[in-house]
Amino acid sequence: MTISTLDKIVRIERIRVLKDALVVDFDDGQSVSRPFVLYPRLARGTANERKTYRLIASGEGVHWPLLDEDLSAEGLLAGGPSMEGEPSFRRWLKARKVKPAH
Repeated sequence: MTISTLDKIVRIERIRVLKDALVVDFDDGQSVSRPFVLYPRLARGTANERKTYRLIASGEGVHWPLLDEDLSAEGLLAGGPSMEGEPSFRRWLKARKVKPAH
């Protein structure tokens, strides 16, 4: 017996950057809200850094060049936190030239 599944790749259509969260709209009609606290680089970024992003791989992900952050559509749908390790985040934080006020 052979089982076949058709997995559709869900793509990001639009991102809205709010004060403390992202709202992500997908091409299948789903929308999710994810708080910045799940993504430390976004949480530490300025409003301008958060608003400067581009969709990558035809909407399979999103990249914030000023924060050197990448998130996948799959990860955003799953709702889990950033997978970045603490040592990597600390190095990034230490190297930042901009120290945003919270």
